[in-house]
Amino acid sequence: MKPDCLILRFGEMMLKGKNRKSFERSVMTQIRKVLGSFPDLRYIPEFGRVYVELGGAAYEEASAALQRVFGLASFSPAYHAPMEVEAIQEMALRMMQALPKQPATFKVTVRRVNKSFPYDSQRMNYLVGGYVLQASPGLQVDVHDPEVELRVEIREEQVLMYVEVIEGAGGFPSGTSGKALLMLSGGIDSPVAGWLAMRKGLSIEAIHFHSYPYTSERAKDKVIELAHQLSAYTDSLKLHLVPFTDVQTSIHREYQDNLLVTLIRRAMYRIAEQIADREGLSALVTGESLGQVASQTLPSLNVIGRVVTLPLLQPLMMMDKQEIIRIAESIGTFPISILPYEDCCSLFLPPSPSTNPNLRMVEKIEMSMDFLPELIEKAVLQTETIEIVHGQMKKVSDSHLF
Repeated sequence: MKPDCLILRFGEMMLKGKNRKSFERSVMTQIRKVLGSFPDLRYIPEFGRVYVELGGAAYEEASAALQRVFGLASFSPAYHAPMEVEAIQEMALRMMQALPKQPATFKVTVRRVNKSFPYDSQRMNYLVGGYVLQASPGLQVDVHDPEVELRVEIREEQVLMYVEVIEGAGGFPSGTSGKALLMLSGGIDSPVAGWLAMRKGLSIEAIHFHSYPYTSERAKDKVIELAHQLSAYTDSLKLHLVPFTDVQTSIHREYQDNLLVTLIRRAMYRIAEQIADREGLSALVTGESLGQVASQTLPSLNVIGRVVTLPLLQPLMMMDKQEIIRIAESIGTFPISILPYEDCCSLFLPPSPSTNPNLRMVEKIEMSMDFLPELIEKAVLQTETIEIVHGQMKKVSDSHLF
């Protein structure tokens, strides 16, 4: 059976407060964009939900597109039926028989919006459920914990029926929580952090540090591909590619002991904050997970984070690796992240990086590196910016030295 309608639900958070209407408009804008390749759709908005008449469009493609809409709590493929008891009963039976696996238990839930319909909800539950039971040997009713719940909505002009509720991306509509800069490495964690930030309504740009020739062009291409994957959840995504070689090698020449990772991470944060300020972004998003590596112990996070004044948003902080991997797999970044091209974070690692750095000691070492401010400024100015718009990449600038 081919669904002829979709029921889209915005979720409880959309229904409260002064922002409800603007949030709904934002979600509807995104829904129309991801379904833009289907010209014959008809949208019927209601409080907290939208009915989309498919007009013959392929449900599977529309369903995949809707998974990329933040603020969409759930959706259901639905079937129309005439406003007649016999037609509703026949459609209910067809839907049950078309299930990929026949259930042992079910129940019928009728919602009668049209009060002029001659039978109330309880009576319709009995009429529809009894008809399905008679035609389905072995099937039983379970009103508390059924394997399948057949829902019937008796509306003003027609009846909608569905059995499936598909979880959406949830969260808040794109761009409703402000703008932030994602520190995007080539690993598993940072793309997931970016996705979770977008799910909370943040509009993001991304920054990546590369140290050519110590890191290859393939490593940079890998990060661009990760940015492509994340851009599927938004209209466009800017990626700032920072030439980090001079900064990283200069710090390494001056200092090779156990605080090296801390010093390099602080330099990255300084550059990221300057680019965020330049782009009008209000926070930094990073992929740290507490205790995962030496630079992600609480003392290390404290010392590294002290170098910036912008808020640091770290959505993975209390998650374990398997949770992060599950999300990476679901959003399509995992197979890209595990490609064997190392980024600059893996360069010049000391044998025993400090897990408990001293802030005063780190600041004292940095004070002795009088070359550092100039190199950081140069890296900011030489940053290349590309933008991914609807899957197409365009260069914004080679650098800001003009």
